[in-house]
Amino acid sequence: MAGSPELSAYISGTNQFEAGDTVQLAIVIQNTGLNEFKFVDSGIVDRADLPNTAKFLTVAIQPSYAPIIIKSDAQMLGDLDGSSTVNAVFSTKINSDAAAGIYNIPLWLNYTYLYTADQYGEDTIRYTYKTENVTVIVPINITPDVSVAVLSATPEDLNVGTEGYINMTIKNTGYEDGSKSIVKILQNGHSPIVPIDSSVYIGDFPAGSVVNCTYKVAVTSDAQKQTYPVDVVVVYQNTEGDYVTSRSDTFGIPVGGKVDFDVISPPSVLNPGEKNAITVEFKNTGDATVYSAQALISAVDPFTSDDDIAFLGDLSPGQSATASYIVSVDRTANIKEYGLDSQIQYRDALDNAYTSDTMKVTVDVTQPAGVNAIVSNPIYLVIIIAAIIGIVYLVNRYRKKNK
Repeated sequence: MAGSPELSAYISGTNQFEAGDTVQLAIVIQNTGLNEFKFVDSGIVDRADLPNTAKFLTVAIQPSYAPIIIKSDAQMLGDLDGSSTVNAVFSTKINSDAAAGIYNIPLWLNYTYLYTADQYGEDTIRYTYKTENVTVIVPINITPDVSVAVLSATPEDLNVGTEGYINMTIKNTGYEDGSKSIVKILQNGHSPIVPIDSSVYIGDFPAGSVVNCTYKVAVTSDAQKQTYPVDVVVVYQNTEGDYVTSRSDTFGIPVGGKVDFDVISPPSVLNPGEKNAITVEFKNTGDATVYSAQALISAVDPFTSDDDIAFLGDLSPGQSATASYIVSVDRTANIKEYGLDSQIQYRDALDNAYTSDTMKVTVDVTQPAGVNAIVSNPIYLVIIIAAIIGIVYLVNRYRKKNK
């Protein structure tokens, strides 16, 4: 007729965690309560409950000074018999800035147990239950580590479809002194920023120290002018001699618009059978300066050209330059507007070579007018030549008569 539950708790598996970890904290609750007496052949009615059974056991983690966030509510675990255990799992987040050390987590236990059992007559027992609230301490150990924080990230010559650099300032905000450390940048998911030179060796990386790193990256051509994420981690050797990788820090990198050009000059005018110079003005409508640019034009029937490349030089955003080409038009050309394909070849700030999208250069083939109309018409030319010959003949004959 004596005894009660004796509850204690511990963490299943390791109790060592790192700052910033999200863990499923598995806690084992055990009941070591004993029954002190047992009556044999006494004529006492058997009881349905025993005094060392914790009935309707409810567990919860109480607020404390520990740098953790508990995301799970209190849990009902049912009845816990003597010499038995039961598990409770709590979704837990360790604060990213948690200092290393051992923290005691208070685990609240609420249960009911059989306090007394009084028998009346030969077939009646009256139960008396008692409710207990117990708090047990569960220790966790937050181990020191290297934690990365990107203080700044500045792009250099970084535009859509080109290569450029990212200059980063990175701080170790953790409590571990890393050695043989390598700072790495990683592509974040499907981000269009793709690292080319992704690792920088910095050696010792003491807690609280700051380093500057530069990385070469490429931006895919399907990106837009906006800010994209990049992940940063540190691979280092800890005080136990193991190589570990820190949690990543994500930072936004602004990307400039793509390099683009437009033809801003009016259509050139040529006549059938004419060979003449056409001028085309190209404008840099993109967000980056291009270097050693040269404009190419593709002359197709009814056009021909022996001079299809023009040097434009360096063009900053918004700047324009004029190219000149000698173009011939076939005499049988139809009177209409034609579009000639043109492209610009250029180099970026890293001396990589690129070719722009194709642009249309408009050439308007028209009927000749004025003197050109006469000169270009063979019938008119025959008449003019005949008239000149006639005039010369008459002049010579007149001079002979007057001698």
